[in-house]
Amino acid sequence: MAGRGGVTFDASTGVLTWDGVVPPQCQPNPSIFRLSADLAWVPAREPIHADIDSTKTDGIGPGMSFANAVLTKNPNFGPIGLVPCAVGGTAINEWQKGEFLYDRLVKRAQMAQQSGVYKAMLWYQGEADTISQEDAELYEGRLKTFFNDLRSDLNAPTLPIFQVVLASGEGPYIEEVREAQLNISLQNVKFVDAKALPLEPDRLHLTTQAQVRLGEMLADAYLGFIPRPTSNDAPTNFSTCVARFLIIAQLLRCLWLILTF
Repeated sequence: MAGRGGVTFDASTGVLTWDGVVPPQCQPNPSIFRLSADLAWVPAREPIHADIDSTKTDGIGPGMSFANAVLTKNPNFGPIGLVPCAVGGTAINEWQKGEFLYDRLVKRAQMAQQSGVYKAMLWYQGEADTISQEDAELYEGRLKTFFNDLRSDLNAPTLPIFQVVLASGEGPYIEEVREAQLNISLQNVKFVDAKALPLEPDRLHLTTQAQVRLGEMLADAYLGFIPRPTSNDAPTNFSTCVARFLIIAQLLRCLWLILTF
């Protein structure tokens, strides 16, 4: 989710570099913003995670194509705010309550909530959990705990969650983690399968065009989803709202939140 589209190893320098190519679907849009690392709203542009996943080389992710697709398919949607939180190469236990990444995610999401109301979260993570059999076996339980804790801490018990099912992995237990992701049975949790999308030469990260396609698939899933309320939900009056914001909190490959102002 942090975005590795267009990132390749430069043999002449010995470092990873981004080719700088931004597809039309990922171009800046005056209606798309992002929450920066210092918690300021700024115009969104690739790489979305440049100041969040700052110790790695970031490229194209699904965020901008997601936001542009939402605006294209629903011209009346209103301004969109992306809230990136992804950190590449992280395991699910690093996103448990009390860990740094979880706490930072909650802080950024709560700051964004000052301008809107959560509408959805997008999540793409798990490659690092394919390395050991133990992590793969524990993945489903850890993921459910993460989703439940986050909904509780954001006071959003029915928050729609769209998780991406793995296309690849760092170890041999890819199918075990994929099965765990497909088995999540929590209310308002849906999945988008990335398995058929093309990978970079490293056989781990999605190509630029695959990231574009993934963003469009997530947009279709979001726009076509009707969330199920709980009996405790109360009607909300948005008569004073002036804009609709889509907040996405990304993870390795990540997580997004959607807000309405």
